[in-house]
Amino acid sequence: MFFVRLALITVSIALFAACDSTNPAPPAAPSPSPSPSPAPAPGQTVGAVSIPTNAATLGNRAFAPAELNVTAGTTVTWTNTDTVTHTSSSDGQGWDSGAIAPNGQFSFAFPAAGTFPYHCAIHPGMVGRVVVR
Repeated sequence: MFFVRLALITVSIALFAACDSTNPAPPAAPSPSPSPSPAPAPGQTVGAVSIPTNAATLGNRAFAPAELNVTAGTTVTWTNTDTVTHTSSSDGQGWDSGAIAPNGQFSFAFPAAGTFPYHCAIHPGMVGRVVVR
């Protein structure tokens, strides 16, 4: 009976500590991110998309430009100039940047023509599109 009471007290203390706002939980470990495309070779076509400050509130203006038009073979680089983490995640099975920290970048090469809508997996209202000709 003593061990049961001891176990209940231990669990109660652990739960109290987890709920105590003065004792915040440690930050979650970052999830592994996919390997970005290598840096473009000299002379390779490059496209750029910026993630501006307060992007989570900007909807279809959260990626600048909202629609990027490039030619096949272009490497597009997303740069997060916001103060919070975002992603560039294909609506299909094209790519997923994983977390792009503030001041971070992610690049992806578009080898073939098509229209590629994408969003931020953290803030799904953030949307953009790459059109490859």
